[in-house]
Amino acid sequence: MTLALRRATFPSRVTVVVLLAVAAGLVFAHRLYRTAEISLSGAVLSVISSYGVHVVPDRQTVYFGLGSDTPLGLRMTPECTSAFLVLPLIVVGAVMIALRPRIQNRVLFALGIAALAVVVVNQFRVLTLVGLVQWLGVDTGYYWGHTLLGSMVSVFGGAAALVAFVWLATRK
Repeated sequence: MTLALRRATFPSRVTVVVLLAVAAGLVFAHRLYRTAEISLSGAVLSVISSYGVHVVPDRQTVYFGLGSDTPLGLRMTPECTSAFLVLPLIVVGAVMIALRPRIQNRVLFALGIAALAVVVVNQFRVLTLVGLVQWLGVDTGYYWGHTLLGSMVSVFGGAAALVAFVWLATRK
């Protein structure tokens, strides 16, 4: 005798509401998100930098290179946060779950991987900026690290996260 058990899943409507609430939270509490993100940057820089690092959470700013010839403060503005890339993923994930509830688990897994990738890419962008400022000086390093390479890292990393999200969420 076999007993068929139906796998209990979290109701998809609740998941959609939760995802949309998280998306709204990113919009309305972006300052808190930026504070967490710049604190993460400060923690990573503290581990890998031989110079001083100081985070001012209230201003979403990390100061690095303290004690070197090229100290600089980097403020995480709303335009520079990974929330801009995470937010559309969350909304698209909510829409996908609303339209096809049976793929909820795949979409949530894909969303977690893609969001993590976007955050890691943004941390890599900050590290690239810091490295170039310490290597090339403040003016040239900031220009190359923020305007050129930083933008390329964000675009390619965001595109890779989007491709991974779609692939993971839609594959069978």
